[in-house]
Amino acid sequence: MTGIEPTGRRGDEARRPTLEDMTSWSLRGLPERARCLVMGVVNVTPDSFSDGGRWFDTSAAIRHGLDLVAQGADIVDVGGESTRPGAARVPLEEEIRRVEPVIRALAAEGVTVSVDTMRAEVAEIAVEAGAALVNDVSGGLADPAMPRVVAATGVPYVVMHWRGHSHDMDSRAIYADVVTEVREELAKRVDSVLAEGVAEEQIIIDPGLGFAKRPEHNWALLKHLDRLAELGYPILVGASRKRFLSRLLAAPDGTARPFEECDVATAAVSALAAAAGAWCVRVHDVRPNADAVRVAAAWRAGGAG
Repeated sequence: MTGIEPTGRRGDEARRPTLEDMTSWSLRGLPERARCLVMGVVNVTPDSFSDGGRWFDTSAAIRHGLDLVAQGADIVDVGGESTRPGAARVPLEEEIRRVEPVIRALAAEGVTVSVDTMRAEVAEIAVEAGAALVNDVSGGLADPAMPRVVAATGVPYVVMHWRGHSHDMDSRAIYADVVTEVREELAKRVDSVLAEGVAEEQIIIDPGLGFAKRPEHNWALLKHLDRLAELGYPILVGASRKRFLSRLLAAPDGTARPFEECDVATAAVSALAAAAGAWCVRVHDVRPNADAVRVAAAWRAGGAG
C-alpha cells in the first residue's frame, strides 16, 4: 500500500527509506497526490490558541470545513479538545458532542475527514461517522485502548511524538539531542502500537512540533526530517501558528507576533517541508499553504530534469 517496500521499515539497514521515497504514499481512504498533501484544521473548541473559538458552533464548523476544501485542503482535521499549552481536558461526552455532527456532515459531502483526538471512544465514533484517519497527538499514550480501536477500524493512524498533557508539557522539553531522542521515542511508540495490532500500512508519524519542544528543538527537527524518514513511514508536519513562529517574528521590543499573523511563515515552513518530502502539512490558513506545496512539487520536479 505504500510508496516503498515493507523491508524499508523499522530500521532495515539494507534499505533505509529516504525523504525522496515519501512523496507518493498510498494510504487507505486518503487522497493520492504527486505532492505533499494539505490538512486543514477545524477546531470545534471555544479556547483554541489559533482561532479563538471562531468555529465552535456546529454549523460554522461545517461551513469552515467546506471552505477549507474549496481553498485546496486535501484532508480536513476536526478536533474537539484544545491542545494549547496549559489547556485542561474536556469531558468525553462534550468532545463527542462537538465533533461527531461535524464529521458526519463533512463526510456526507464527500470530504476526506480526520479526527484529532486522544480518546479511543471518540475515535471509534468518529470513524463510524465517516472519519478516514485518526490523528492522535499522544501517539496512543493518553488512552491505552486507542491502538486496538485503530487496529479494528483499519484507518490510517497518526502517531505523534508526545511526552505529556498540555498542562505540563513545557516542563518536559529537555533533550540532549532532540533529533535522536524524538526519533528513538517515536520508534518505540510505533513498535508499541504495532504490538497492539495496528498494521504498518496504517502508520503516519509526526515529530510533534511545539509539544514539549522549545523553538530550537522545533527547528532542529524540521532541518533533519530525513532522520525521521529512516523510520520508514509518511511524515505529517504541523507547524501552523505555533509559538516558535510567533517568537521568531517578534517585534523589536520582544513582543511575539499574534498567531494569526504567522500564516506567511507557516507557508514558508510548508514549502520547505514539502520540498524535503513530507507527506502532509497540517495548517489553519489553507490557500497559501496549498500554493506552497505546489511550488515545492514543481521545484522538486525541476531538479529531476
